[in-house]
Amino acid sequence: MRAHDLAEPYPYVTTDDDAIDAARLLAENSLPALLVLDADGLPHAIVPGSQLLRRLVPAYALDDPLLASTVDDRMDAEIAEGLQGLTVAEWVPRRLFPPPYVGPDATPMEVAALMARTHSPLVAVVEREGDGRVRLLGTVTAARLVRYVLVRLGQSGNP
Repeated sequence: MRAHDLAEPYPYVTTDDDAIDAARLLAENSLPALLVLDADGLPHAIVPGSQLLRRLVPAYALDDPLLASTVDDRMDAEIAEGLQGLTVAEWVPRRLFPPPYVGPDATPMEVAALMARTHSPLVAVVEREGDGRVRLLGTVTAARLVRYVLVRLGQSGNP
């Protein structure tokens, strides 16, 4: 079994998309992370949902949980308004969330190790084409890897 066998389609946004649309995609599909592609279709960032929230919550609320407990619903609306007018690239700068990716022939262990090292719930699987361009084949999620391991152990029905 190789990464291309484990890869599944995964919803994504591009760096030019509206940040609110990206947040909606994450929420409506209950995604563990946001997959962001650049204009060429290459992985730009893979951002766990918790880190997307971190980019919205004011620093004082992160630093002082007691202070965060005093914030009312009006402030929650202000936080949500912080997405207005932002592109995905502005909301999730690549330098903060470099995308973990592997080639199609990576082993499940390689994918799992990369996922663990980068604290990412998914890894992109990309393939370099003859003309040098790279294309996204899909992603491997943590759930997909666990399912694979369980099948190998004879504990589940399908890989």
